[in-house]
This record gives sequence, C-alpha cells and structure tokens, in this order.
Amino acid sequence: MDKDDSSLSCATILEWVDAQGSTTRKINHRLATSRVVRNNLRHLLIEVKGEKASSAVKLHLQKFKVFNKFMTEGKASISFQLDNCTIYYSNAPPSKLINFLKTIYIKTTGGDENQKVIKNPLREKIIGNLGTTEDISPATIAEINRAKEKAGISRATLTTPSPSTLKKRKREDDNIISPNSIKTPKAKGRLFNNPTIGEMTSEQSQVLEYVLNGKSIFFTGSAGTGKSFLLRKIIAALPPDVTMATASTGVAACHIGGITLHQFAGIGLGTGTMEKCKKMVAKSAAGTIWRKTKHLIIDEISMVDVKPFGGIQLILCGDFFQLPPVSKRDEQSKFCFQSKAWASCIQMNFELRKVHRQTDPQFISILNQLRMGQVTDETTKILQETARQTIETKGILATRLCSHVNEANEINETQLEKLSGVSKTYMAEDSDESMTRSLDQQLTVPNKLVLKVGAQVMLLKNISLSAGLVNGARGVVVKFENDLPVIQFRTAGTYTAKIEKWSIKTAGGAVVYRKQLPLKLAWAFSIHKSQGLTLDCVEMSLTRVFDAGQAYVALSRAQSLKTLRVLDFNSQQVWANKDVLNFYRRFRMNLQQMEIVPLGKKKRKS
Repeated sequence: MDKDDSSLSCATILEWVDAQGSTTRKINHRLATSRVVRNNLRHLLIEVKGEKASSAVKLHLQKFKVFNKFMTEGKASISFQLDNCTIYYSNAPPSKLINFLKTIYIKTTGGDENQKVIKNPLREKIIGNLGTTEDISPATIAEINRAKEKAGISRATLTTPSPSTLKKRKREDDNIISPNSIKTPKAKGRLFNNPTIGEMTSEQSQVLEYVLNGKSIFFTGSAGTGKSFLLRKIIAALPPDVTMATASTGVAACHIGGITLHQFAGIGLGTGTMEKCKKMVAKSAAGTIWRKTKHLIIDEISMVDVKPFGGIQLILCGDFFQLPPVSKRDEQSKFCFQSKAWASCIQMNFELRKVHRQTDPQFISILNQLRMGQVTDETTKILQETARQTIETKGILATRLCSHVNEANEINETQLEKLSGVSKTYMAEDSDESMTRSLDQQLTVPNKLVLKVGAQVMLLKNISLSAGLVNGARGVVVKFENDLPVIQFRTAGTYTAKIEKWSIKTAGGAVVYRKQLPLKLAWAFSIHKSQGLTLDCVEMSLTRVFDAGQAYVALSRAQSLKTLRVLDFNSQQVWANKDVLNFYRRFRMNLQQMEIVPLGKKKRKS
C-alpha cells in the first residue's frame, strides 16, 4: 500500500451535533485534504485541512463508524462518536477514496497498537489537538493480514448497511421464478471492494499519468490488450461529479459503468443542424450535465462517426480496425478521426501492445495480421484446419458466433425447444420497471431466462478468476437444486448459479440495476453482443460478414486456436478499411517521432 493512501483530497463537509442531534457547527470545504496521522501519544487521528483554511481539524479514530455504501461513486462518511462529529466526503476519485478507507481500516484493526477506549475524552482531545502529529507509515503485510482476519469475523462496528428496495412483481405461474423467491446463502462481504482491482502494466500506467495531468488523449490497441480495464482505472482516478463515462454502444457502456454517448449528448442521433442541436440541449437536463463535465470519456470510439467535439478534456479509447460506425442508408459513414476537430483536440496518442486475452504467440501473430486485413497462405491453412478439430467436452457444445442478432436468437430458441424435460423460467428483478427496455439494450443478461437440463449456457460475470468461473466461460445445465441450475463448466467444475446484480447509470446520474442469474443461452451468440468476452469454446462461419473488421472481431473473441473452429474460411472474408489503414500509418509515425519512449518499449539501461 502506497504512502499516498493515507491522504484524500475532495469536497468535504464537517458537521458537529449535540446530544439531541441538532447541528451545533458546520464547515463546508469545496476542497480539503484529509490525512491519517498520529499524535504525540501515538493515537490515530484524521486531520482535515481546507484549501483556504488557516488551521486543521483533528478527529480521533476511536469509536467511529464508516458508511461506505456509495464509495464507488466517490461518496462516504465517517462518524466520530468521541468528537460528536461526522465527515462527509463527496466527488472523491473512487480509487483514492477506497484506498483511504482501507488504510483507516487496516491501521485501526490490523496494527500492533490497537486503539483503546479512553477514560477521559476531554483530556485526550486537548492533548491530541495541542500535541504535534506525524504521518503514519504505509500498511505492512502483517497489518493487512490481521485486518483481513478481522473483516471475516465482523463488519458491524465499521459499516451500517442499508436495506435496498425493489419493486416486486406478482407471479401467477409457479414455474416462473423471481430472485426474491430464491433463498441463497449470503456471501461473506468484503470491506472496501475495489472494482478496479488488478495491477496495471507500465504502458497502462503511462496513459493514466497523462490523463491525470489533464491531457486530452486517444489510446488504442488490438483486442484483448486491456483497454476497458484501463478505462475503469481512469474513471476511478477522476472526480465522479465532473467526469462522464460514455461509450458508443450500450454493451460497452455497461462494461465501464457508464452511459451511451447519445444519452449524454441529449441530441438524439445528432443529425440536426448545430442550431437545432443547441436548442435540444438547452431544453433538456443534458445542458446542465454538459456544463459541469470536465472529463469526457468515450469508449468504442471506432463506432462514433464524424462529429464536431472538444472544449473539455477528452479520453478516447477504441480500435478503428474493429466495428465501424453504422452506415446510413444512402451514404458511407466517416470515422471520427476524419473530423476537423480531431487534430486540434487530441494532444497525446498511445497504443497498448501487450495482449492479455490470448497467450499463444502464434495465435496472437495471426490476429495481428487479420486486424490489418492481411491473410497469408499459412494463416489460411491454419484457420481452415480448425474446422476439423473437436473442441466439445463434458457435454459442452461450441458457441456459434453469428453476424446478426436475430440469427443467434433463432438458433437458441430452436435448440432449447428440442430438449425434453421441464423448463424453468427466471424473471429478472429490475429496480425501475420503466427502465427494463434500456436494461435489455445495455446488458447481456436477459430479462427472461428459460432453462432446461441440457441447456448450453454462458457465464456473464466474473465469479471466481482462480476457479475459471469468468465472464464468457461455457457450460451446460446438468440439474436443478432448490430451483437453482447446477452448471458443469468446460474449464471448471460444477457451479450452482446464484442471483447476481448488474448496474447501469442514467443520463441524470441515477443508478438502475437488474438482479438475475448470471447466465445466457449459448448455442449461439452475436458478434456484437460478444463485445469484451473471452470465449473458451467457439465456432463461427464468416460467410455472412458485411463490414471491415467484423471477421477480426469474431476471431479475436477466441481464447486460443485449440478452442476455436472456423467453418469454410477463405481470405475474402477478411479486409480492413483503407482510411483506417492510412490513419494508423500516420498514427505510428507520430508515435515514433514523440520525444517520450513509445509505449510497449523498454527503456535502455544506461
């Protein structure tokens, strides 16, 4: 844990109350720095100093409570019983806030000097405030381990959970099962669960550094280089109240916890004149959001067509060799890098080069060739040979990737009907039923899930990385226990599916969620819906691909050549857009001319 984890800078309110609960004093800082320090008696304190304040406030980390339900949104509070004071944090970079709270937890529960309840609060307060303070040392491994042990025993003294409310649907059919009717054991909660857990590579860290320095950037990379992972790190490092995370599609927006670019813009499809678009924004809530936004993040930028943009910090991410903008009926859409504003808005360009999805160097090399629209005779031969290999095991069939969503849905419905046995229907519980259609569009998890024994399914959430229960893992339903399906997975053992939760944000900042089993029928899947997935048992026919990059996107979903079957492959199914090829040619020339060391290259030892 870094020494910086013992401090936090964000909007801060301090509020003191009397015995009756009435506010006796209140300090509101637009920006204040809180530090975890020790006084001359070695007791832990939180020291709060406003940006323009002449002195700091010190509060005792004894008999306190942490309210962390909304910490991933940059909000939390700490109530100090001895001082009758509460600190309210808001607009904090989520990753900084999480680490700050984690440091407090570790230092107060895992340290060698456990805090003792004092006998004379007044005397301690006087001595603590008058005495000098010093920074605390970074958390040691021993402290972290002791804190973990205590977290597993009890969380009651540090958090106050609030029951969530759901709009319950009435069900008449006994075969229709809702999440509220299923009794599952409560999972042991993890205190301060960080959604961006995982170490960054040096190339990813460099991109984050430029973002935090206020640069407008574009970063790219082939499929599986960790672009979405890096975006989540960036989002967690920026103040949430002035940061808008968006993506060109609902599926991509869900992956980074954001909204679609069209939701943010509030101008429909953006086909109107500049004046018309301005009027649309002025009459909606989008105008207020526009004015307060300082950092605009756009994922899957390849699917955004040419538009005027700029004026705030832009963090753009995507691979133009993948899915292009949707073409209009009578004209060819242009890429956003063809906008006149691109060159003036984007200050830095980066390319992530380390592939994380695949580990086979031969397969990675083949995918890099296909990305550029290049197909050698050797590549053609290797991919054609996959058509004859058997990749099915343990009763798990290969998922067919389809170029059209309707084709995938038809295959799944037909195959399910062929199975004998009783079907069980699982209906999702949505926190806001008026948002069900939006949830259907942005989430891969279905509103209605029908299963039978023998149904081919795909896991839609990371459950246990170490056990192989990851997003995209393939399995088959082998039985039902207590109304829950038991799944045999290809690379893992059996797993009894439990209700999970997915959340999306609305344009106004509200959070809407769906509770459902983390499964989807997987005889077939559309290329579009496979966005961000790693598939461990997949087959495809590329005869119906209709866009540049579509074949590459489909093939790059596969984990390896050994788990892939390509039917009727020929080189005509793979091509790259000429404008994109020219853009990347210039892009890489500019990277070489940059004064900094290009990402992916190691610095030479002097």
